Amino acid sequence: MGSGAQSAPVVRVLPDRSGPDKTFDYRWPHPVDDPPALIGNRVRIDLHGRRVGGWVVGVSEDEPSTESLKTVATVSGLGPMIEVIELADWAAARWAGRRSHFLSAASPPRAVRAVGASRRSGSAPQPSSPAAARLLESGGGVLRLPPSADQLPAIASALAIGPTLVIVPGVDDAAILAARIRRAGVSVAHLPDQWSDARSGVDLAVGTRTAVWASIPDLAVIVVLDEHDERLQAERTPCWHAREVALERGRRLGTPVLLVSPVPTVEALEGRVLEHPPSDRERRGWPRVVVDDRGEVEPWRRSLLGSELIAELRDPSRTVVCVMNVTGRARRLACRGCAAVLRCEVCEAAVATPEDGGLVCPSCGHQRPAVCGDCGSSAFANLRPGVRRLREEIEAAAGRAAIAVEGDDPHRSVQAAGSAAVFVGTEAVLHRVSSADTVAFLDIDAELLAPRFRAGSQALGLIARGARLAGGSAEGGLLILQTNSPDHPVVRAVAHTDPSLAVEADRDIRAQLGLPPFGALARATGAGVDRLISSLPTSVAASPTEDGYLIRAADVDQLGAALAAAERPTGVRVLVDPQR
Repeated sequence: MGSGAQSAPVVRVLPDRSGPDKTFDYRWPHPVDDPPALIGNRVRIDLHGRRVGGWVVGVSEDEPSTESLKTVATVSGLGPMIEVIELADWAAARWAGRRSHFLSAASPPRAVRAVGASRRSGSAPQPSSPAAARLLESGGGVLRLPPSADQLPAIASALAIGPTLVIVPGVDDAAILAARIRRAGVSVAHLPDQWSDARSGVDLAVGTRTAVWASIPDLAVIVVLDEHDERLQAERTPCWHAREVALERGRRLGTPVLLVSPVPTVEALEGRVLEHPPSDRERRGWPRVVVDDRGEVEPWRRSLLGSELIAELRDPSRTVVCVMNVTGRARRLACRGCAAVLRCEVCEAAVATPEDGGLVCPSCGHQRPAVCGDCGSSAFANLRPGVRRLREEIEAAAGRAAIAVEGDDPHRSVQAAGSAAVFVGTEAVLHRVSSADTVAFLDIDAELLAPRFRAGSQALGLIARGARLAGGSAEGGLLILQTNSPDHPVVRAVAHTDPSLAVEADRDIRAQLGLPPFGALARATGAGVDRLISSLPTSVAASPTEDGYLIRAADVDQLGAALAAAERPTGVRVLVDPQR
């Protein structure tokens, strides 16, 4: 169909509904001069007796008979650009999801009929980051900045190249960054509310994980801040990760992607160039670190509070945040003979004792006799800290009130009484207190030894969040880690302010076990999951778990192809590369 066609074109529409992930042909309501320009439009169509929304994802190149075709009912407005639609096709295969899920994330929250003129100024604030500039000039990479370092110079280096998309983990992070950049005279679109501004053209677009799907013409650089943060991954199926989408988008566009983090993950570092400040400067960007080795005290008799923490609690000039995750954590055992925490010999997660005896690792499945590997004792104590008395114990030690932070809403603020206070809660407290002098992890072993292969990486990210809250050592920031495992790679990495110590150990274990990024895995659950497993090709392996199956493959392409070819009964839930 030529550019001067007088008949209405036929478009392929992907409905925004459950059911088969397939397109349907419809006649466009009127003739157009440039049919390919229709791709991405949001429309409403009549389908099986219902009026549903959808997206134009293609235009027929042939001249089919249109007498039997229905006409698009209404045109709702603009939607994703062609490159984003193609990216959604890739993501649907990568995470075994529906294309409509990703196109919904890529669409404006309200109907956009047209966009205005570009507001690009071409300006970039100063100072910039020489390290970030080097990475961007070489095609992208990983920039490791200490927790209290300002990330704005790295963004300035990106803006010097051209239109930039910045992805951040939290809603508040996006709002603060957008305001700072605007004050520097740069045009900004805060996504998703300013979707149309990003589509028309600005210097910088910023938002949380869904912003990675934004339609931005002439995109020059993508920056992902705090790439280690779990909030960059969707919690529900399909559990796509904004970092991986950004990397694929950059690859397709030939656009450099800059990953920034105080504690880069194995996934980010694999095959990429790393830049970081000199060790002395990086050390100043972390709080002073105290590792409180609790292994010298009999764990079944000890207080939850170590001497270093008690001294901080009793100083009325210090704001102290105490962190203890108490829900959904691994059961942990300690040897009554030598007080060592029992850990898996293969992956170092905490082990448990099943009803039939022995020791088993819930993370990798390794089994061994119920004997301490350090001293040979077979007498163990179950470490279950008395969390119900935690607040009372802290108040007694501090001689002042402690504020309990409860609930899972990280955006509700907590107001401290006076200039200094004591807070206690789960990791949510790290998001709901604006600043602190001391951050103490009362039982970091619960994170380090959790029965999941990313436990160490996730614990390191949690510690980095606490370190950012406390501030750098020059400002008097203090980070306390209470642990029975002072030799754990994550504890040693934090104590020496050298995250590479933890990453290298984590990488070795993952490579040995074929875990991401050296392999691919998915969890399948729900009624009918046995039918899915029986239809999988022999190129992948499936093993039963408590609530379903764990599917493993050599890489994400092989896993995606296997899941696409398999039968997918209604009600079966597939999580590809889940965080937990």
